[in-house]
Amino acid sequence: MGRADNRIALVTGAAQGLGAAIARMLAGEGARVMLTDINANGVASVAASINARRADCAASMHQDVTDEDRWGEVLAATVEHFGGLHVLVNNAGIGSVASVQDETLETWHHVHAVDLDSVFLGCKYSIPHIAASGGGSIVNISSISGIIAAHNLAAYNSAKAAVRHLSKSVALHCARSANNIRCNSVHPVFIDTPILDGMVGDSDRASVLQKLGRQVPLGRVGTPEDVAYAVLYLASDESRFVTGTEIRVDGGISAM
Repeated sequence: MGRADNRIALVTGAAQGLGAAIARMLAGEGARVMLTDINANGVASVAASINARRADCAASMHQDVTDEDRWGEVLAATVEHFGGLHVLVNNAGIGSVASVQDETLETWHHVHAVDLDSVFLGCKYSIPHIAASGGGSIVNISSISGIIAAHNLAAYNSAKAAVRHLSKSVALHCARSANNIRCNSVHPVFIDTPILDGMVGDSDRASVLQKLGRQVPLGRVGTPEDVAYAVLYLASDESRFVTGTEIRVDGGISAM
Protein backbone atom coordinates (compact mmCIF):
# COMPACT_ATOMS: atom_id res chain seq x y z
CA MET A 1 0.00 0.00 0.00
CA GLY A 2 1.24 3.47 -0.91
CA ARG A 3 1.29 6.26 1.63
CA ALA A 4 -0.92 8.39 -0.64
CA ASP A 5 -3.28 5.69 -1.92
CA ASN A 6 -6.75 6.94 -2.87
CA ARG A 7 -5.62 10.57 -2.75
CA ILE A 8 -6.26 13.08 -5.51
CA ALA A 9 -3.76 15.93 -5.44
CA LEU A 10 -3.17 19.23 -7.20
CA VAL A 11 0.42 20.51 -7.29
CA THR A 12 1.21 23.98 -8.65
CA GLY A 13 4.54 24.98 -10.11
CA ALA A 14 5.14 21.39 -11.12
CA ALA A 15 7.15 21.83 -14.33
CA GLN A 16 10.47 21.53 -12.50
CA GLY A 17 12.20 21.61 -9.15
CA LEU A 18 10.20 21.04 -6.00
CA GLY A 19 6.83 20.81 -7.74
CA ALA A 20 7.96 18.09 -10.11
CA ALA A 21 9.59 16.13 -7.27
CA ILE A 22 6.48 16.45 -5.10
CA ALA A 23 4.18 15.32 -7.92
CA ARG A 24 6.41 12.32 -8.66
CA MET A 25 6.58 11.40 -4.98
CA LEU A 26 2.81 11.58 -4.47
CA ALA A 27 2.12 9.61 -7.64
CA GLY A 28 4.73 7.03 -6.70
CA GLU A 29 2.94 6.54 -3.38
CA GLY A 30 -0.44 5.94 -4.99
CA ALA A 31 -1.98 9.38 -5.56
CA ARG A 32 -3.50 10.67 -8.75
CA VAL A 33 -2.09 14.09 -9.47
CA MET A 34 -3.00 17.19 -11.47
CA LEU A 35 0.17 19.14 -12.23
CA THR A 36 -0.06 22.82 -13.17
CA ASP A 37 2.45 25.44 -14.20
CA ILE A 38 2.72 28.58 -16.28
CA ASN A 39 5.13 26.50 -18.40
CA ALA A 40 2.54 24.34 -20.17
CA ASN A 41 5.02 22.28 -22.20
CA GLY A 42 7.27 21.64 -19.23
CA VAL A 43 4.48 20.50 -16.94
CA ALA A 44 3.02 18.28 -19.65
CA SER A 45 6.41 16.60 -20.01
CA VAL A 46 6.62 15.92 -16.27
CA ALA A 47 3.09 14.47 -16.26
CA ALA A 48 3.98 12.24 -19.20
CA SER A 49 7.07 10.94 -17.39
CA ILE A 50 4.91 10.08 -14.37
CA ASN A 51 2.36 8.28 -16.53
CA ALA A 52 5.16 6.32 -18.18
CA ARG A 53 5.82 4.73 -14.79
CA ARG A 54 2.19 4.43 -13.68
CA ALA A 55 -0.44 4.82 -16.37
CA ASP A 56 -3.17 7.45 -16.18
CA CYS A 57 -2.30 8.75 -12.72
CA ALA A 58 -1.18 12.24 -13.80
CA ALA A 59 -2.60 15.07 -15.89
CA SER A 60 -1.45 18.62 -16.50
CA MET A 61 -2.87 22.07 -17.13
CA HIS A 62 -1.49 25.51 -17.85
CA GLN A 63 -1.99 27.80 -14.86
CA ASP A 64 -0.97 31.31 -13.95
CA VAL A 65 -1.48 31.04 -10.19
CA THR A 66 -2.06 34.79 -9.88
CA ASP A 67 -5.17 34.53 -12.10
CA GLU A 68 -8.22 34.18 -9.84
CA ASP A 69 -10.54 32.89 -12.57
CA ARG A 70 -8.04 30.24 -13.64
CA TRP A 71 -8.07 28.76 -10.15
CA GLY A 72 -11.76 27.98 -10.53
CA GLU A 73 -11.18 26.39 -13.91
CA VAL A 74 -8.24 24.25 -12.76
CA LEU A 75 -10.02 23.01 -9.64
CA ALA A 76 -13.19 22.17 -11.55
CA ALA A 77 -11.17 20.33 -14.20
CA THR A 78 -9.26 18.37 -11.54
CA VAL A 79 -12.47 17.25 -9.86
CA GLU A 80 -14.04 16.34 -13.21
CA HIS A 81 -10.98 14.41 -14.40
CA PHE A 82 -10.16 12.49 -11.23
CA GLY A 83 -13.44 12.59 -9.30
CA GLY A 84 -12.50 14.78 -6.37
CA LEU A 85 -9.68 16.54 -4.54
CA HIS A 86 -7.96 15.65 -1.26
CA VAL A 87 -4.60 17.42 -1.36
CA LEU A 88 -3.55 20.87 -2.53
CA VAL A 89 0.15 21.69 -2.68
CA ASN A 90 0.67 25.42 -3.20
CA ASN A 91 4.22 25.22 -4.50
CA ALA A 92 4.50 27.81 -7.30
CA GLY A 93 6.89 30.57 -6.38
CA ILE A 94 9.59 32.97 -7.49
CA GLY A 95 12.48 34.71 -5.79
CA SER A 96 14.08 38.14 -5.86
CA VAL A 97 17.50 39.07 -4.50
CA ALA A 98 17.33 42.71 -3.36
CA SER A 99 17.40 44.74 -0.18
CA VAL A 100 14.51 46.94 0.88
CA GLN A 101 16.28 49.92 -0.70
CA ASP A 102 17.20 48.16 -3.92
CA GLU A 103 13.91 46.35 -4.52
CA THR A 104 11.46 47.94 -6.96
CA LEU A 105 7.79 48.29 -6.15
CA GLU A 106 6.95 46.40 -9.35
CA THR A 107 9.03 43.38 -8.33
CA TRP A 108 7.74 43.61 -4.74
CA HIS A 109 4.17 43.32 -6.03
CA HIS A 110 5.08 40.50 -8.44
CA VAL A 111 6.82 38.41 -5.78
CA HIS A 112 3.86 38.81 -3.42
CA ALA A 113 1.38 38.00 -6.18
CA VAL A 114 3.11 34.72 -7.07
CA ASP A 115 4.36 33.66 -3.64
CA LEU A 116 1.50 34.85 -1.41
CA ASP A 117 -1.63 35.85 -3.33
CA SER A 118 -1.63 32.52 -5.17
CA VAL A 119 -1.59 30.66 -1.85
CA PHE A 120 -4.57 32.69 -0.66
CA LEU A 121 -6.45 31.92 -3.88
CA GLY A 122 -5.57 28.24 -3.79
CA CYS A 123 -6.71 27.84 -0.19
CA LYS A 124 -9.86 29.90 -0.70
CA TYR A 125 -11.11 28.03 -3.73
CA SER A 126 -9.89 24.52 -2.94
CA ILE A 127 -11.53 24.22 0.48
CA PRO A 128 -15.05 23.52 -0.82
CA HIS A 129 -13.75 20.83 -3.19
CA ILE A 130 -11.61 19.13 -0.53
CA ALA A 131 -14.48 19.24 1.95
CA ALA A 132 -16.85 17.73 -0.62
CA SER A 133 -14.35 14.89 -1.11
CA GLY A 134 -14.39 14.06 2.59
CA GLY A 135 -11.50 16.23 3.74
CA GLY A 136 -7.77 16.24 3.27
CA SER A 137 -4.69 18.41 3.47
CA ILE A 138 -3.44 21.76 2.21
CA VAL A 139 0.35 22.05 2.11
CA ASN A 140 1.81 25.49 1.47
CA ILE A 141 5.45 25.64 0.43
CA SER A 142 7.03 28.56 2.24
CA SER A 143 10.77 28.82 2.92
CA ILE A 144 13.20 29.04 5.79
CA SER A 145 13.37 32.64 4.56
CA GLY A 146 9.87 32.99 5.99
CA ILE A 147 11.39 32.39 9.44
CA ILE A 148 14.98 33.67 9.13
CA ALA A 149 15.44 37.02 7.42
CA ALA A 150 18.27 38.13 5.14
CA HIS A 151 19.41 41.64 4.27
CA ASN A 152 18.94 41.10 0.53
CA LEU A 153 15.63 39.17 0.36
CA ALA A 154 13.15 41.85 1.38
CA ALA A 155 10.26 40.85 -0.86
CA TYR A 156 10.88 37.11 -0.59
CA ASN A 157 11.20 37.24 3.21
CA SER A 158 7.96 39.17 3.46
CA ALA A 159 5.92 36.93 1.17
CA LYS A 160 7.17 33.65 2.63
CA ALA A 161 6.66 34.81 6.22
CA ALA A 162 3.09 35.72 5.31
CA VAL A 163 2.53 32.24 3.85
CA ARG A 164 3.50 30.76 7.23
CA HIS A 165 0.98 32.84 9.14
CA LEU A 166 -1.74 32.52 6.49
CA SER A 167 -1.40 28.73 6.76
CA LYS A 168 -2.14 28.94 10.48
CA SER A 169 -5.20 31.09 9.84
CA VAL A 170 -6.47 28.61 7.24
CA ALA A 171 -5.86 25.71 9.64
CA LEU A 172 -7.86 27.38 12.41
CA HIS A 173 -10.68 28.27 10.02
CA CYS A 174 -10.92 24.68 8.80
CA ALA A 175 -10.81 23.30 12.33
CA ARG A 176 -13.58 25.68 13.38
CA SER A 177 -15.57 24.68 10.30
CA ALA A 178 -15.11 20.97 11.14
CA ASN A 179 -14.54 20.20 7.45
CA ASN A 180 -11.75 17.65 8.08
CA ILE A 181 -9.15 19.77 6.27
CA ARG A 182 -5.69 20.35 7.71
CA CYS A 183 -3.31 23.09 6.60
CA ASN A 184 0.43 23.32 7.23
CA SER A 185 3.48 24.99 5.74
CA VAL A 186 6.86 23.57 4.72
CA HIS A 187 10.03 25.66 5.04
CA PRO A 188 13.01 24.48 2.99
CA VAL A 189 16.49 25.94 3.24
CA PHE A 190 18.65 26.11 0.08
CA ILE A 191 17.46 23.37 -2.28
CA ASP A 192 19.21 22.48 -5.51
CA THR A 193 16.50 23.71 -7.88
CA PRO A 194 16.33 26.36 -10.63
CA ILE A 195 15.17 28.99 -8.10
CA LEU A 196 18.80 29.12 -6.91
CA ASP A 197 19.87 30.35 -10.34
CA GLY A 198 19.25 33.91 -9.21
CA MET A 199 21.87 33.43 -6.49
CA VAL A 200 24.31 31.70 -8.82
CA GLY A 201 24.34 34.38 -11.51
CA ASP A 202 27.51 34.12 -13.57
CA SER A 203 29.35 32.08 -10.92
CA ASP A 204 30.15 28.37 -11.06
CA ARG A 205 27.05 26.55 -9.82
CA ALA A 206 28.91 23.78 -8.01
CA SER A 207 31.06 26.24 -6.06
CA VAL A 208 28.02 28.33 -5.13
CA LEU A 209 26.18 25.23 -3.87
CA GLN A 210 29.21 24.29 -1.79
CA LYS A 211 29.35 27.80 -0.32
CA LEU A 212 25.63 27.69 0.52
CA GLY A 213 26.04 24.22 2.00
CA ARG A 214 28.70 25.47 4.41
CA GLN A 215 26.04 27.69 5.99
CA VAL A 216 23.92 24.62 6.83
CA PRO A 217 24.79 22.54 9.91
CA LEU A 218 24.37 19.28 7.95
CA GLY A 219 26.92 20.62 5.47
CA ARG A 220 25.00 20.58 2.19
CA VAL A 221 22.09 22.08 0.32
CA GLY A 222 18.93 20.01 0.18
CA THR A 223 17.49 17.96 -2.66
CA PRO A 224 13.94 18.26 -4.00
CA GLU A 225 13.21 14.81 -2.59
CA ASP A 226 14.04 16.04 0.93
CA VAL A 227 11.11 18.44 0.63
CA ALA A 228 8.87 15.97 -1.19
CA TYR A 229 9.06 13.53 1.73
CA ALA A 230 7.83 16.25 4.11
CA VAL A 231 4.92 16.99 1.78
CA LEU A 232 4.12 13.29 1.51
CA TYR A 233 3.88 13.06 5.30
CA LEU A 234 1.52 16.04 5.47
CA ALA A 235 -0.58 14.66 2.61
CA SER A 236 -0.97 11.28 4.26
CA ASP A 237 -3.02 10.04 7.21
CA GLU A 238 0.24 9.83 9.16
CA SER A 239 -0.21 13.54 9.91
CA ARG A 240 -3.94 13.38 10.67
CA PHE A 241 -3.45 15.26 14.00
CA VAL A 242 -1.04 17.85 12.56
CA THR A 243 -2.44 21.23 11.51
CA GLY A 244 -1.52 24.88 11.83
CA THR A 245 2.19 24.24 12.13
CA GLU A 246 5.30 24.16 9.98
CA ILE A 247 7.94 21.62 9.02
CA ARG A 248 11.43 23.06 8.66
CA VAL A 249 13.43 21.15 6.06
CA ASP A 250 16.51 23.21 6.76
CA GLY A 251 19.44 21.00 7.71
CA GLY A 252 19.43 22.56 11.18
CA ILE A 253 20.04 26.16 10.15
CA SER A 254 17.14 27.55 12.20
CA ALA A 255 18.53 25.89 15.33
CA MET A 256 21.62 28.12 15.24
